Amino acid sequence: MIKFKYVILYVQDLEKSMNFYKETFNTEIKFITPEKDYGELITGDTTLSFASLELANSNIKEGFLQSNIEKKPFGIELGFVTDDVESLVEKSLTNGATLYENIVEKPWGQKVAYIKDLDNYLVEICTEIH
Repeated sequence: MIKFKYVILYVQDLEKSMNFYKETFNTEIKFITPEKDYGELITGDTTLSFASLELANSNIKEGFLQSNIEKKPFGIELGFVTDDVESLVEKSLTNGATLYENIVEKPWGQKVAYIKDLDNYLVEICTEIH
């Protein structure tokens, strides 16, 4: 059996990053380690997880590119589906995100916007594709 189970974002401040997603996208915190270096949010079948840069560096001996708020985001995105893109984009901005691409309606009828989260990860906020 193979199952896609989680995505881990490497972040500076684990609790701050997790709380942004909790407050913005109405997720619940599943757990945070006592060391506050790893945590998971309940987001459905696929878990959104967070690891401190220290923990990530201890696991990835070859190193990695660290997300940097002063640079463009990585070429990967997290996607959140909603019936009200406008309200969710506004909520994300109120919670500290940065608008990256304004809301557009695609030729197939889907509304799509892009924000950068507190750690410069790209997040798509969109309606379902019908």
